Amino acid sequence: MAAVTRDVPAPTSETYETLMKVSWNFDYESQVAKLDDLYNRAKENQWNAADLDWDTPIDPSSPLIASQHSQYARMPFFQKLSQQQQETFSAHSTAQLLSQFLHGEQGALLAAATVAHAVPDIKAKYYAATQTVDEARHVEVYDRYVNKIAIHYPMVPWLKQLIDVTLQTNNFCKVMIGMNMIVEGLALGAFNNMYKQTNEPLLKSITFNVMRDEARHVSFGHIYLKPTIAALHPDEREDLAQFAFDAIKILMDGQTGSMDAGFLEVLQVSQIDPEDFAAGMREAAELGITRELPPGQIHSVKDLMMPALVRVGLVTKRSKALYEAAGIPVNEDLTILEAMEDEDSDVSVLNSEQAAC
Repeated sequence: MAAVTRDVPAPTSETYETLMKVSWNFDYESQVAKLDDLYNRAKENQWNAADLDWDTPIDPSSPLIASQHSQYARMPFFQKLSQQQQETFSAHSTAQLLSQFLHGEQGALLAAATVAHAVPDIKAKYYAATQTVDEARHVEVYDRYVNKIAIHYPMVPWLKQLIDVTLQTNNFCKVMIGMNMIVEGLALGAFNNMYKQTNEPLLKSITFNVMRDEARHVSFGHIYLKPTIAALHPDEREDLAQFAFDAIKILMDGQTGSMDAGFLEVLQVSQIDPEDFAAGMREAAELGITRELPPGQIHSVKDLMMPALVRVGLVTKRSKALYEAAGIPVNEDLTILEAMEDEDSDVSVLNSEQAAC
C-alpha cells in the first residue's frame, strides 16, 4: 500500500480560543454513587498501548476489511472494477476511515479535558480525567497504526465542524452532549462495525480495547446528564435540545453531502472517476444495497445516538418535529445502546446538590 503524496501540505496545527468556564469544587465528599462506580471501573480497565503486539506483520495485499463486510463490495459498479482498482480502493478507503478515528480521538481528548475543568461535580471531574487519559491512549494507538500502514488522510470537514462546534460552546453540558452522546456514539458504532469487519489481529486488538473505553464514555453522558437535564427550566432544556439537533444535522448533512477532498483522493489513487462512482452509488441505492448495513453492524445515529438523546430528555416535542422535518427518524428503542454500554451503568438519582448546566 503506497503512501499518499499531496502537492500542498495540509496545516499541521490550528488554534482558537474557547469560552468554557473553570469550576472549582471543594465538596470532596460529594456522594454520586454511579459516577464513583464508573470512575473505579475506568481505573481498573486501563490498558497500555505499548503492550499490544506492534510487531504484527500486515500483508499489504490482504484487505483490512473483508469484502463480505463491505457495502462497496456489494455494489454492481464496484464489481465491474479491475482487481487492482478494487484492492487499491479497499486499502485507501479503509485508511481514510482509520485516519478519521485518529483525528476524532484527538477531538475527544480536547473535549474530555474541557469537561474535566468545567463540570462542577467533583466525581464527574474524576471521571472526565480518566476519559482524558483514555482519549490520549486512543490517539496514540491510531497514530501508530496509521503510521504502520503508511496511508494518511486529512480530517473530513463535517467531523471537524462537529467537534469545533462542541468545543466552542461555553456550556459544559453541550460539550458532553456533543462529545459523550454524539461523537462517542458515532465512534462506538464505528468501532463495533470495524471489530466485526476486520480479521487483522493488531487492528482487532486495538478496536476491542478502544471500544470498551468508549462504552464507558457513553455511559458517563447518560449517568450525569439525565438528572441534570431533568432539573433544568424548560427553556434551558430546549436550548440543549436545539444544540443536540444542530449537531446531529451537521453529522447527517456531512455524510449525505458531496464527496470531501479526502474521499476524492481515494478515488483518484484508485483510478475511479468520481461521477462514475456517484452513479454507482445511486444504482446501489435504487437496488437497496446501501440502505441496509451488513449483518451484525450498527447504525450509529439510529441505534445509539437517537435513543441516547431520547433517554436523557433531549428530544422534546419541538425538537422532535425538527428531526421529522429533516427526515431523521427518532428511534426510542434502547436495546442496542444498553447492550453496548458497560454493565451496571443504569442511572441512579444523583444528589440534589448537582449543579445545572
